[in-house]
Amino acid sequence: MPDPQLQANPIKSKQVPLYTYELKLRSRYAETDKMGYVYHGRFLEYFEQARTEMIREAGISYLNLEEMGVMLPVAHVSIDYMRPVFYDELITIRVLIFDPPSTRLNTWYEVVGEDGKTRLTAHVVLVFVSEETRRPCPPPAAFLEGMKAVMHKEDHQE
Repeated sequence: MPDPQLQANPIKSKQVPLYTYELKLRSRYAETDKMGYVYHGRFLEYFEQARTEMIREAGISYLNLEEMGVMLPVAHVSIDYMRPVFYDELITIRVLIFDPPSTRLNTWYEVVGEDGKTRLTAHVVLVFVSEETRRPCPPPAAFLEGMKAVMHKEDHQE
């Protein structure tokens, strides 16, 4: 049985996501390497920033999750680099959700430059974990309701 974390990239196959959240940011000098490229490890921080704001848009924050006794650690990361992001480049980080959240939150990312060209795509799997037991648990109802609300709102904007 294939590992579900290693599924085919739905961004590359042009699947329609259930939900898309976009965050724009400009790369900073301290994030670049000697070649003037954003250091590859920085993208995980960018993804976290975009994911945090996506969750906030759904009406809940990471702090709220923690207050509910739920943690959301990363279980898997894969990144396909296509083009570099340079110092002082304005990029759009798209967080795409293709599957309804369950015990796992499958997040996909597409980083796009001002020229419209994709710089990279990525897949990050997070797992809802009980702070008390340290075992996987279902997402809180408030999280699911918030995600349904933003997904429903997006359906009506098209």
